[in-house]
Amino acid sequence: MATFAKNGMVATSQPLAAQAGLDILKKGGNAIDAAIATAATLTVVEPTSNGIGGDAFVLVWVKGELHGLNASGPAPKSISIDAVKAKGHEEVPTFGLLPVTVPGVPSAWAELSRRFGKLPLTEVLKPAIQYAEEGYPLSPVLAKYWKGAYKKYKEIFTTPEYKSWFDTFAPEGRAPEIGEVWRSEGHANTLRSIAETNAESFYRGELADKIDAFFKEHGGFLSKEDLADYKPEWVQPISVNYRGYDVWEIPPNGQGIVALMALNILNGFDIKEKESVETYHKQIEAMKLAFSDGKKYVTDPEKMSVTAAQLLSEEFAAQRRSLIGEEALTPEPGTPPRGGTVYLAAADSEGNMISYIQSNYMGFGSGIVIPGTGIALQNRGHDFSLDPAHENALEPGKKTYHTIIPGFLTKDGEAVGPFGVMGGYMQPQGHAQVIMNTIDFHLNPQAALDSPRWQWIEGKKIVVEPNFPTHVAQALARRGHQIQVALDGGSFGRGQIIWRDPKTGVLAGGTEARTDGSIASW
Repeated sequence: MATFAKNGMVATSQPLAAQAGLDILKKGGNAIDAAIATAATLTVVEPTSNGIGGDAFVLVWVKGELHGLNASGPAPKSISIDAVKAKGHEEVPTFGLLPVTVPGVPSAWAELSRRFGKLPLTEVLKPAIQYAEEGYPLSPVLAKYWKGAYKKYKEIFTTPEYKSWFDTFAPEGRAPEIGEVWRSEGHANTLRSIAETNAESFYRGELADKIDAFFKEHGGFLSKEDLADYKPEWVQPISVNYRGYDVWEIPPNGQGIVALMALNILNGFDIKEKESVETYHKQIEAMKLAFSDGKKYVTDPEKMSVTAAQLLSEEFAAQRRSLIGEEALTPEPGTPPRGGTVYLAAADSEGNMISYIQSNYMGFGSGIVIPGTGIALQNRGHDFSLDPAHENALEPGKKTYHTIIPGFLTKDGEAVGPFGVMGGYMQPQGHAQVIMNTIDFHLNPQAALDSPRWQWIEGKKIVVEPNFPTHVAQALARRGHQIQVALDGGSFGRGQIIWRDPKTGVLAGGTEARTDGSIASW
């Protein structure tokens, strides 16, 4: 069932974090303050998906206008393809010091608070600090992912740079269990320092010095100069009109454009019913084509050989649409015309709304935790290519292709609301499916999220959820799709939605049944 409220709403993947945001709303904060409080709390109560050392992207609706914030960080200035290869690697490794890029999360909190917040950051981060200091009991899904990470890391994290991960996240020599209380004094102190200095300590103060010292000691590339030079960037959101609604995403280096390209292709089809092989076939084929283009062209926007406008042009959509026939295709990138994450949504009674996502990329991230601080650093640089000819080739100071994407929906210039589905390369696929469930099939927010999902993996391989209609899966297989049925819904993303009725101001929310999802409202 969808949740309805009038005064405020926070939807996210963890009940304690959603409640933290609501508490800030009740103290006089707005939706932006609530989102910051929720995001900071998520670094404590869901460290399996995000951390202080991650990146963030945000879409903010304030006074009738949509703003975009790109708080993703670049590669260190001293890194290069040759430097990585000199350490014996043919690709950027998944874990360790090398895939760590400049973290953007603390800057996102500070910048959102500065521009749009009502309460000081010291007040907004109080719930997160309290949970880190006093501890909280682990929820079931959280404990499952924590234990899985510990088992894996115990086998592969055998060198000294990983010691602090175990000290922080497995202090008893094991992963904490369901219902067991976990706390991190270092995490609390770091959050307090970020709050008191508006994140200056992280980029130009004591925390920056600790990060710098750790990387120097263990032979990494990230330095305090990289941190000091970093600023998050306000960007113009990009959109396509899909059947009368404007669907908004952050522009590249994020992959939100993939969802928009897929919807642009689907715009040209008359989609009539949800549970039909024709509908699913067209959705899958459009997503495959959009993804192959995204993976080829999306990188740091200053380094892209094509523009977002070219990728979103009707001419290019028509060109790609024409490739969709009766049989499954193996996608190849087109030529445009020239010329692991937590997601949260929040809304308040004033009409402010925010779509916010932050991530350490793969679970806990790189496995690197700065000793005594609780700062778990992301492994976002793993997506860089070491092929100099690739659009997303590693370069000093360059931002990589980014998987995390917040979404927003408007109609006729009015906010409908924030939506998102986190989970690596599932995200644009989840965005397109949720938007079609909403617009084409008229499902309420909760039903739109609960609906069975599919996921394109590569080539013709499609994985579907256990509750996906069997007859449709069989019919897709007859069209050449290589269908696999997953054993659970864990890899199909975790979404949140809040829609606002423009006449009454009533909020309708949906949260994710595939995790410990929760909506806090009043």
